[in-house]
Amino acid sequence: MKNFKINSCIILFIVSVFSVFTVTAQEKPSGKMEIIFSTKDFTHVPAIAKAQHKKVFVDAYAKWCAPCKELQKTTFKDPKAAAYFNKNFINISIDVEKGEGVKLAKTWKIEGLPTLLILDENGSIMANHIGYVDGTGLLEFAKEAYGK
Repeated sequence: MKNFKINSCIILFIVSVFSVFTVTAQEKPSGKMEIIFSTKDFTHVPAIAKAQHKKVFVDAYAKWCAPCKELQKTTFKDPKAAAYFNKNFINISIDVEKGEGVKLAKTWKIEGLPTLLILDENGSIMANHIGYVDGTGLLEFAKEAYGK
């Protein structure tokens, strides 16, 4: 009987931990599905992508950019796009006018905003898109990049 209680506790613990990680990876606390962006500095992102065998999705923006705000308000909250990007990419949003974003914008030769990039595990640009895109367009962009 004692072994049964221990095994039951272990199973309950594992199920609880798995449930928390599953919900955290897919939803914000509000319960709405949206693309989850890493809070790490970009310098750490390629290593994370390599370890997880994922590509990197970059949202390069500026605070004053109206289409950038629209992406954040609508496109990144599209449930289909969010599910796809959260599963297949390490997502990062970078302000190109602050901190490391200034140097990265020069490195990536960003010419307009918003710029959306798909990078391989080594940080090389696989695909880029300049301007606003809806959820369906974002999915098409990502799937085309994977096809390369």
